Amino acid sequence: MQTLAEALREAIALLSAGDSDSARLDAELLLCEAAGTSRAGLIAWPERTLQPAQHARFVELIARRAQGEPIAYILGRREFWGLELTVSPATLIPRPDTERLVECALQALPAHRPIVCADLGTGSGAIAAALAHERPDWTLIAVERSAGPAAIAADNARRLQLRRLFVMRADWTDAIAPGSLDAIVSNPPYVRDDDPHLQRGDLRYEPRTALTAGESGLDAISIIATQATDRLRPG
Repeated sequence: MQTLAEALREAIALLSAGDSDSARLDAELLLCEAAGTSRAGLIAWPERTLQPAQHARFVELIARRAQGEPIAYILGRREFWGLELTVSPATLIPRPDTERLVECALQALPAHRPIVCADLGTGSGAIAAALAHERPDWTLIAVERSAGPAAIAADNARRLQLRRLFVMRADWTDAIAPGSLDAIVSNPPYVRDDDPHLQRGDLRYEPRTALTAGESGLDAISIIATQATDRLRPG
């Protein structure tokens, strides 16, 4: 039977031997998951002994990470804008740089009056959830074509109690009435179908439909730009 410190040391060595650039953090997060503790607990009680079932679970999680599976998919969650979101291999993993889109929307749109904003291709609902959290008077329509991600986005909205965030199954703005939106936000696919980066790192595990948009990578952006002029209210 191993202590937390011993298990952590072995896992860090294993992950460091691969291509991980965050071996310690990865090992700590997975050990916390398996042992039912926090990172503070790892520091405070490194001599705590792992139970056999906990150790077996930890070995399984580390093996998945060693194969390259993203931490977010292993844990089934990812933090975005301070919110803990459920994610799965059906959804794109929310990334910190996408928080810049949230910042821009909050700066550009009126804060003190109710508006209707659509998040197109919402995936896990990250962008819509962040805006709904910051602006509870806004109505957010999280639009998602695929059933799996739409269900996850709806679950995140319920769990975070974002009562003015509504998930709609549709293809971009096809189900939205003309002149009904004050704003559109989106992080659509923008990678070329043949981009070699799709075979590297976390991208190998993420849904291809959430990443690629035709030969140029601009198909989705072109559709959104074309439809936006009709769906947005004047001004």
